[in-house]
Amino acid sequence: MIFFSIFYRINEKAKTFRKPLFSAKVLQEIEQMKFDKITFCAAVLITAASALFAQEQQVQKKNDSAKRGETSVENEYLSDVDGTVVLTLARSDSYDNKLVALEYLEGIVKSGNVSEDVAAALDQLAGEGLMTQARTGGRLVNNFPDVRRKACLLLAKVGGEHSKNTLINIAIADNEPMVQAAAIRALGEMGLNENDEAADAIAFANHRNRVLNPTSSMAIETLDAFEKLAGSTENKRTMVDEISRIASDYHYTTAVRKRALEVLKGIKLDSSSSGSGK
Repeated sequence: MIFFSIFYRINEKAKTFRKPLFSAKVLQEIEQMKFDKITFCAAVLITAASALFAQEQQVQKKNDSAKRGETSVENEYLSDVDGTVVLTLARSDSYDNKLVALEYLEGIVKSGNVSEDVAAALDQLAGEGLMTQARTGGRLVNNFPDVRRKACLLLAKVGGEHSKNTLINIAIADNEPMVQAAAIRALGEMGLNENDEAADAIAFANHRNRVLNPTSSMAIETLDAFEKLAGSTENKRTMVDEISRIASDYHYTTAVRKRALEVLKGIKLDSSSSGSGK
């Protein structure tokens, strides 16, 4: 580049004597050489920059991969620690500790890191005062229906056969309508109904409640669950019978009875469509 600059200065100086040293053609060729040299330098710079960028990208990918591996191991470790801590809290005699355990469990279930300890903690809390009982002087001291209710709702998000079996047992055996209603809702949300066992358990639970102490909130959950499980229920006789009884039982509110008629109509329409399609 310095060479070209000196060359042009000499030629310009020569022009002052009205006789340039070089012709226009020579100047054009030199100009082309200058352009080619600039192009060559630019190409070299671009190639070097591309190589450097590619190298930096490879290094970045390796660093990201290493960080992901470290994060995965860390999350697995924290998940195990959380599961152990939560299970300990769930087995505690303290009501407050059980509430803390439920808060932990809700976050763990949302994150999807459900370990065996987490599932065991939910089982413990769902059956608190029912499956596991603590007594002092013959009096039950761990009857916490609000804890059982929340645990049932979380079991629905965990899913699986084990959760389904736990919920069926609670729906049938619990004496608190709000806990039964939560278990029934969870069964409907999960949708696991092999051999109609979930639908039959819900019908049995609501039948017992309807005879002893009709509760509209539980009946609504029963109807919603029946609606969700109708498609997977092979023998709908028990289901239809219970819905019909809810619709005609004036212990329930008008809204509940109307809802029962809606669900009943929907199930009959589905049955008719299935029959005509065969």
